[in-house]
Amino acid sequence: MSRRPSHPVRLMASALAAGALLTTAACSDDGGGSGAASDTAAAQARAAEKDAEKDAGRDAAKKQPTGSPATSPTGSPTASPSALTESDAKAALLTEADLEGDWNQVQDADKWRDRLLVGEVDVSDFLTAKTDAADCQRLLDGLYRDNLLGEPSGPSALTGFEQGDSRLLEQVAAYDRAGLDDSLTWMDSLPQKCDQFTATDEAGEKRTVQVTEASVPEVGDAREGLHVTVRGTAADNPATLTLDLVAVRVGTSALTVTGGGLDGDEAASVEQAVRQGTERLKTILDGGTPSPRPTNLD
Repeated sequence: MSRRPSHPVRLMASALAAGALLTTAACSDDGGGSGAASDTAAAQARAAEKDAEKDAGRDAAKKQPTGSPATSPTGSPTASPSALTESDAKAALLTEADLEGDWNQVQDADKWRDRLLVGEVDVSDFLTAKTDAADCQRLLDGLYRDNLLGEPSGPSALTGFEQGDSRLLEQVAAYDRAGLDDSLTWMDSLPQKCDQFTATDEAGEKRTVQVTEASVPEVGDAREGLHVTVRGTAADNPATLTLDLVAVRVGTSALTVTGGGLDGDEAASVEQAVRQGTERLKTILDGGTPSPRPTNLD
């Protein structure tokens, strides 16, 4: 049975949070450097939140008997990544400074939907098993709804960028570890199960979908990538939607990056976003603050 943190721990958490709020107020009264003050206040608030969690953990650990799940078989504490908070998820999101090119951040990325991804998979395309058709339907639906890894089990945040007719979407979220690993394994199987299939929308228009493996940088604890093309019609004209998507696990958190559009391949931008996004997420989970101006861009 879990135990609530002791009264002194709760008092310390309250004091730390109050200190962060006072620092924020003091900085907002200053006429100059408001952006830096805001970043500092946000970092202090996150630090206070994490310090409170650590104090609560230490207090609970003192009451754990030797050999309990909180310790290793030898009795020494086991290392575990920090839990993602709501403020962490938002702070880990990419900014325009993390991307090369003319990507502009937008405010309504959560409302993005592409009608070319809407359709019912034709089961007759699959000679081996109808379960493959179900996997391909899940892929289309996940791309349309931006939940390819399933629904997060904890905090999540999302942002998006536009460059011409291309879009780049990033989501950072906390997941159940077992479900997250299952989703990555499922993604790995899609180039074989869904290499090419047909989907039909409500109007009877058909789309031809092709799925191949995408190149993924060696970042995070585990990763998978897909390259998807959808050929159909848009505004009564032939159209091809090209998407590159990558999912990276860091502890029990993950980031997904999807980029592309009717303009064509955005694989290079997706790879850069994955590298920068993973670095930001790792920095946040380690208790740090991501650099507002990355120095590792070409």
